[in-house]
Amino acid sequence: MKYCVVFLLLSMLTSGNELFAQEFKAMTRKEQLVFNRREKSLMQQFQEANLSWPAKQLYIRSFKQDGVLELWVKNSLTEPFVLFKTYNICALSGKLGPKRREGDKQVPEGIYYINEFNPNSDYHFSLGLNYPNQSDLVFADRNAPGGEIYIHGQCATVGCIPILNSPIEELYVLASMVKKQGQDFIPVHIYPIRFSNQQSAKAIQMLVG
Repeated sequence: MKYCVVFLLLSMLTSGNELFAQEFKAMTRKEQLVFNRREKSLMQQFQEANLSWPAKQLYIRSFKQDGVLELWVKNSLTEPFVLFKTYNICALSGKLGPKRREGDKQVPEGIYYINEFNPNSDYHFSLGLNYPNQSDLVFADRNAPGGEIYIHGQCATVGCIPILNSPIEELYVLASMVKKQGQDFIPVHIYPIRFSNQQSAKAIQMLVG
């Protein structure tokens, strides 16, 4: 019986490695190079943070006024998310407040998820957001709400979230890993401010009167 269990575990491990190998082969050459460059570094960062690698769940949130993008991870549905890393957003267009129409240069605010992995982006790598969501379709311009909102590399924006090339490589690899492990919807929450910050809350109150 003992040998059967060991054989089963080895078979599962081998199957998992073969599956990952197949998926690795299916990647573009650019993706393969980034995985080779970033995976070992991410493993070390997880180890230093006392986190299990690879993460099975990823949650992303951004605060526009602070200009940051946070990565939260966990390894089971029953665990709370733990903050893994914070990236600086290197450029912001528009002002505080949601996106309401095409061409307004606003970064959306709300509850989104990653709906596209683009290794051939003009901005190195990019992860697309499902803007406009159902709420946006109610409040935004019905005929031209805008679209094509991404988290991406480099440092230029007209409504997206640029975090430079090294950070987007790490995020792209991490997001790809959790997706391969079954997380179909990676949430991305974009807030105008940290509502726990009294100074930020006062700034919002001044804006809305």
